[in-house]
Amino acid sequence: MSLTSNLNHSGRAPRILFYSHDTFGLGHLRRSRALASAITEADPTASALILTGSPVAGRFTFPRRVDHVRLPGVTKRADGSYVAQTIGMGIEEVTELRSSLIRTAVEQYHPDVLIVDKEPTGFRGELLPTLDFLLRQGKTKLVLGLRDVLDEPEVLAAEWARKGAVEATERFYHEIWVYGLRSIYDPTSGLPLSPGAQARMHWTGYLRRDLGPVGKPPEQPYILITPGGGGDGRAMVDLVLSAYEMDPELEPRAVLVYGPFLSGELRAEFETRVAALGGRVTAVGFESQIETLFAGAAGVVCMGGYNTFCEVLSFDKRAVIVPRTVPRLEQWIRASRAEELGLVRMLDEYRDGLTAGSMIEAIRALPSQPLPSQAIGAGLLDGLDYVTQRISLMLGEDRERATG
Repeated sequence: MSLTSNLNHSGRAPRILFYSHDTFGLGHLRRSRALASAITEADPTASALILTGSPVAGRFTFPRRVDHVRLPGVTKRADGSYVAQTIGMGIEEVTELRSSLIRTAVEQYHPDVLIVDKEPTGFRGELLPTLDFLLRQGKTKLVLGLRDVLDEPEVLAAEWARKGAVEATERFYHEIWVYGLRSIYDPTSGLPLSPGAQARMHWTGYLRRDLGPVGKPPEQPYILITPGGGGDGRAMVDLVLSAYEMDPELEPRAVLVYGPFLSGELRAEFETRVAALGGRVTAVGFESQIETLFAGAAGVVCMGGYNTFCEVLSFDKRAVIVPRTVPRLEQWIRASRAEELGLVRMLDEYRDGLTAGSMIEAIRALPSQPLPSQAIGAGLLDGLDYVTQRISLMLGEDRERATG
């Protein structure tokens, strides 16, 4: 693009705002970060700002012209309710504070495009005042970005009805981007979206991970064990450690990344078991540059989150996925479809049994699995390219209206 084509109708460089509610985990922030990086790389004049509630946002590095604003954090209890993480306020007060911060950021930043990750109304509806303001202003393109799988259709329909998410999607969003392919799964299949809303949907393909310069990997060969953020990875990590404990001949060695949300007490228990394995398993904590570990791995054992799945495909790694099934079936749906397509192997609780023996068998079979690249079809990893093209077209439409 030329410099002139990068300018918006007001004559300044484009500004892209991301909303990533992130009450727990890393998925939303990492997806927004990947998109922001691709957009600013494709357009050297553009900048991006990410609004995130992730408690570990500050531990990530961000590309030039990409920054973030940390919203006050909240934590989800076992019963599904939420509490403020640190600032001694009730959940209603925190939601109001977050909502005000979002509105202020929008008013000061003046984004040309707002990309909302997954939640059409935001956390507890905190985004609605800002969406209403932007729609009335008429100067910002509003985009809802959805991952490839949200939940089983009946559960999702009830959740969106409760949150007023269908109405918000119909009213506010100019486009809906699905970061996957319709031929693999349609995350909106259970939702009563109008034909008009469905016509505004774009299937981008999965979001390829950066395969640029990576650091020096650990001593090879090794398999990478990653439970993502780690907060719900106890069962998978326990299964892998049990496999190495049961079979002293199991190879190759494993490099375990705990993730930032694995509790300290549980991590201490795992550390004791890792130490007893005499180097056959080594462990590290949160690894913001996990790409280096992916690049050097002979295979991967992981959970079935969206970002980890994109990394498996991008780095073309043989993988065994152990999906969680609560509180959502999202990971199981993704892993089962990927297995059907020959992209990965899934270790299913009911079909295979989550036992040390089944994990030993899966690890031993990793070298004989086909690589994902042998099954990947056209467009599967084109998400970032598609998104940057859409952004360029959106900004071009704004210029045409301003000069027409």
